[in-house]
Amino acid sequence: MSVPEPLFDHHALLGACARGEHSALQRLYQQEAAALLGVARRLVQDQALAEDIVHEAFIRIWSGAASFDAGRGSARGWMFSITRHLALNVLRGRGREVQVSDEQAAVLEARDAQQASAEVDAALEAALQGERLHGCLSSLEPLRRACIVQAYVDGFSHAEIAHRLATPLGTVKAWIKRSLASLKECMG
Repeated sequence: MSVPEPLFDHHALLGACARGEHSALQRLYQQEAAALLGVARRLVQDQALAEDIVHEAFIRIWSGAASFDAGRGSARGWMFSITRHLALNVLRGRGREVQVSDEQAAVLEARDAQQASAEVDAALEAALQGERLHGCLSSLEPLRRACIVQAYVDGFSHAEIAHRLATPLGTVKAWIKRSLASLKECMG
């Protein structure tokens, strides 16, 4: 079940951050810090370390706001993605055995960009269950699995995928949407 993103203009505030407006970053922090802390804490299992990750995430959000591309996903999803990547990098740096494949990252990126924080948290937990996700991905038709990988691992737009596959854009979008729904159902 998809929870609609609250009426909060993350995109406009990122634009204001890109223009150097500190109050915009403060509003983003007030709106999302608790949810981002939850994501980081769930991954690293350490409150102080999670707080450091969220601090670093907001530094990157501030410094990278001008590079945000709304064509690649939601502003809120972009913020969650930054936090998740920082947390996973910390885990890798600490030498913990957390295997996250490119396919798992693709599913997480899609979910980050399209769903509210409760579902993002569920997706992050699912990523740590790699074998299950791999099984779900392998249950997709090869062409549909390829669309997911091209979109969320290789970073191709839906239009680029349609061009590469010589398939109508609407078909590619439908395949990706249905494949994500199948993955969600499979992951339970």
